[in-house]
Amino acid sequence: MTEATASQEVSGAQEKARQILRQLNKTLGKVVLTSPDTLRMVTISLLCRGHLLIEDAPGLGKTTLARALSQVLSVRMKRIQCTPDLMPSDITGISVYNSEEHKFHFMPGPVFANILLADEINRATPRTQSALLEAMAEGTVTCDRKTYPLLDPFMVIATQNPVEFSGTFPLPEAQLDRFFMRISMGYPDAKQETAMMLAQLNGHPLETLQALLSEAMVKVLQKQVQKISVSEPVASYISALVRATREQDGVRLGASPRGSLALMQAARAAALIDGREYVTPDMVRPLLEPVLGHRLIFRDNTLNNPENRKAFWTSLLAAVPVPDYPGDSEPGLL
Repeated sequence: MTEATASQEVSGAQEKARQILRQLNKTLGKVVLTSPDTLRMVTISLLCRGHLLIEDAPGLGKTTLARALSQVLSVRMKRIQCTPDLMPSDITGISVYNSEEHKFHFMPGPVFANILLADEINRATPRTQSALLEAMAEGTVTCDRKTYPLLDPFMVIATQNPVEFSGTFPLPEAQLDRFFMRISMGYPDAKQETAMMLAQLNGHPLETLQALLSEAMVKVLQKQVQKISVSEPVASYISALVRATREQDGVRLGASPRGSLALMQAARAAALIDGREYVTPDMVRPLLEPVLGHRLIFRDNTLNNPENRKAFWTSLLAAVPVPDYPGDSEPGLL
């Protein structure tokens, strides 16, 4: 096989992947009336095998988004409602003694699914939240000194109410760092809210949602991300952006190297969605806050306000020089 033929095959596979992803977002958009940018971030997290944290007030469609995604992908989803009395074993599973066989049998918990929806995760205690650390980082669960692999693909979608709401526990830093992205859906505009009400006059759109993909197809799409190239100047730019978070006034703890890797992977997924074979700086910048925002600990409490954080990210982007890169690099939307 010649180099030109191999390149054509890669380009053809990526174009097919892009068409599938465009249809995926179009289908999700019929059920979840939110901005295209939000659905784009969900798709990027899926392609990167990343876990997603959705932070918003109650009633904005966070749970609906997770359920719609699992139905469209035709994968196994389990849901846990996080409450202060939820125990770690309620998530991971427990060993039960069989008196007839005189031995213990492991009873898998809801974490043994392709998509685990942790609803209102910050209503669970920090001890219970930490039960997800191994699952999110290693894709395994250890019980009674025995390790069990989780399903592949595996993705945690956690919803969270803002910490100013009563009865919530802030997520520990180690837990937050395991999430690939944090997004906010926000309130629908007037047109979207009206369309939402009319769509549910005779039932919920979830009831008629058809599957588009399978587990095997999801894995194929995820492998396509690995074929997107990243040049040394772009990698250096990503590194500079992450290092800049550690040097900004008002930041007590900046993003870790895990943040650098996540930002690079997210940019590669964005390039795949946009039909590119390589990453450009313009693909990196819109991903900065969703990928890195939850990994920072602010010394200045005013930066906990979303509006104030916009100015913070604008200032950080302006402080890091953009490398020269040839060609039109403006990313498109699905």
